[in-house]
Amino acid sequence: MTNRAGPGYGRPGPGLDAVTSERGRLINLTYRLLGSLAEAEDAVQETYARWYAMSAQQQDAIESPGAWLTKVAGRICLNMLGSARARRETYVGEWIPEPLPEPGEWIDGRPGGTTVDPADRVTLDESVSMAFLVVLESMTPAERVAFVLHDVFRYSFAEVGEIVGRTPVACRQLAFSARRRVRASQPSAVPAAQQARIVRDFKQAWEARDIYALIGLLDPDATVIADGGGLVVRRQRVEGGEQVARACVDLADRAPSLTILERAVNGRPGLVAQQDGTTAAVLAFDIAGGRIKRIWAIFNPEKLRPWTTG
Repeated sequence: MTNRAGPGYGRPGPGLDAVTSERGRLINLTYRLLGSLAEAEDAVQETYARWYAMSAQQQDAIESPGAWLTKVAGRICLNMLGSARARRETYVGEWIPEPLPEPGEWIDGRPGGTTVDPADRVTLDESVSMAFLVVLESMTPAERVAFVLHDVFRYSFAEVGEIVGRTPVACRQLAFSARRRVRASQPSAVPAAQQARIVRDFKQAWEARDIYALIGLLDPDATVIADGGGLVVRRQRVEGGEQVARACVDLADRAPSLTILERAVNGRPGLVAQQDGTTAAVLAFDIAGGRIKRIWAIFNPEKLRPWTTG
């Protein structure tokens, strides 16, 4: 693979530094490939395990540790995506990518700061928005790896081919097919400040149990998709703006002690529902045309552990 400028490439400084400095970049890559922070960390840990399993002589023979780590991490993710598809076919209910915790209220459409170790943070941009990750879930493993590596991380198709085991021409076609899916599903961009305002209005209407205000904020064809993982009994899907509004009011009536907080979810304005100080749900929003078109509600406690402990 082609050498790149930056930490970890061209063997700058001690070999150990060149290898460990790649961790943040690998977490960024593997989270986008897998849609799960826990699985991303497992993939990076396995990548480093394979590096350290080599002898010093084998390590010294590798011209670019960063390129080697990327290649191995990509192949590990490709294998994990294949097995993940089989697991998700037996998953109870809807499967939604694991939401990234980003503490801090949204003020004027900008997220607050965090105390997360920079080496373990996923860089927040459009490629980690929930809407984008959901589209990635519809792709084949090879499409997803080719698209993320080329279109998001700017690797050449020759380099992508080394990871997915296909020719550059085949990788180009994979990325083209994936790109078509993204373009077909992505609405026009909504300014962050406008998103934040709509989510805030939704929160206030929800707390007030104002069904008419909720209906006004929701697209007539709005949908709620809920991920409980079979561990929490919830309706998996609610369709229609009025039905979604009534479901929200019903939930507020059944859980009067529920606290709703404005929080960044995967770098976009979202909401966190807490019960007795424990995160019960994380909500991500898809907004277009000034209205909420889709709400992804994650209830699965296994996916909410970072939000509860953080």
